[in-house]
Amino acid sequence: MFKATSLFGGVQVFNILISVIRAKFVAVFLGTAGVGILSLLQSISTLIGSLTQMGINVSAVRDISAASGTGDHYKVSRTITVFRKLIWFTGLLGTVTMIVLSPWLSRWTFGNSDYTLAFIWLSGTLFLGAISSGQISLLHGLQKLKPMAKASMWGSAIGLVISLPLYYFFGEKGIVPTLIVSSVIALVLSWFFSRKIKLEKIKVTLMESFAEGKDMAKMGILMTMSGFTNMFASYLVNAFISRTGGVADVGLFQAGWNITNKYVGLVFTAMVTDYFPRLSKVSDDLKKIKDVLNQQAELALLILGPILIILLSTTPFVIHILYTKDFLPVVAYIQWVIFGVLFSAGAWCMGFIFMAKGDSKLYFWKELISSIVILVSNITGYYLGGLEGLGISYTIGNIIIFFFVSWLCFYKYKITLGFEFRKILSIELALCIIAFTLAYKLGFPYAYFTGGILFLIMLGYSLFELDKRLNIKQFVFSKIKKN
Repeated sequence: MFKATSLFGGVQVFNILISVIRAKFVAVFLGTAGVGILSLLQSISTLIGSLTQMGINVSAVRDISAASGTGDHYKVSRTITVFRKLIWFTGLLGTVTMIVLSPWLSRWTFGNSDYTLAFIWLSGTLFLGAISSGQISLLHGLQKLKPMAKASMWGSAIGLVISLPLYYFFGEKGIVPTLIVSSVIALVLSWFFSRKIKLEKIKVTLMESFAEGKDMAKMGILMTMSGFTNMFASYLVNAFISRTGGVADVGLFQAGWNITNKYVGLVFTAMVTDYFPRLSKVSDDLKKIKDVLNQQAELALLILGPILIILLSTTPFVIHILYTKDFLPVVAYIQWVIFGVLFSAGAWCMGFIFMAKGDSKLYFWKELISSIVILVSNITGYYLGGLEGLGISYTIGNIIIFFFVSWLCFYKYKITLGFEFRKILSIELALCIIAFTLAYKLGFPYAYFTGGILFLIMLGYSLFELDKRLNIKQFVFSKIKKN
């Protein structure tokens, strides 16, 4: 678990660095108008791709992992064969959909027909993207983590090297060719790193694939619907803030959201790569599910703890590094949100149980109710207390969701988070409250000093608990002796 988290945490950091470099050069080479065109073309392609792929590339990870857990090579091969047929179908569906809609997409998006041909050319990227994401899902389901990490990193690096010259020489005219070339690179890399997977040759017709992949598609569709529910709730919050407080508050809110979710979210993104397939492998054994859940939830808190303390104690410094002093009003929002992140770690880990069990309806209703809770609490919080109220409401909403999901897991599967998780949560919550209080009372830069002390305490505690689980000291001493 820890190795997988470290591996993909590094991958996420690398990809963020690449995206920062790309964004900087793209802004220089394309200007504001070119960046806007690129953003619109990418967002439309992503939207149509997610709709036509129906989440199958994500839900298939569960089916492939579950089949792999049985040790039945024929079952694994058949599951993957069915999945590949469905992916080809959804890829072609996405391509045809964009071609048919291209005149309307150009008018709706840009107000004219000038970009109809651009959308037709980009339709091919939906097919290429479906196939490459399918290959990555295959690696994910079989827990081939190193090839998966290499495909992601090489894709980011090669994409950067190829895209910058195209933007430099061709400007806005290089946008569509760059997006197409990037899709080809992703396809080639996904094929290269998945080519060594040996499968039995099984003949499955398209109709058989539809019949056998029905549950896979059902889960994928409900996951897609859940994603749109979350996006719609987020849109309503932004719209309410814009109408009530103005676009400046929307910008501050988005900056705070990016800091607490994009960067802290690296931990969750890194963990899910290993956690979901491993949970799916033991989906028929409730005791093993409980063990995997508690291991993952404890690890999530132990890794997050030091990160949250340092972020809580150095928020103004982080804002200066990532943004400008104009964004300092969001400090209080970020500091309150940190408490919500602690509770969201537990809810996040429990939420994957419904996916691993294939309980798609329960997963959808869980996501829908969670989105409503966050929507209502955020609107209420902002209305009553502005940005700081929004941070408080986020934490309250996540506490409600934590207890709701806990109840749901116990009611449905008799699964609970254990004593060790509750102990770690209590200790980290206490240290965060102390850091928050000191930052509030002393202010900055004095809070940097007290925060540094608390960070060392939290780091020491996390390492102590990790050593109990991973035997870190023995590993380090063995490496020293070898050298």
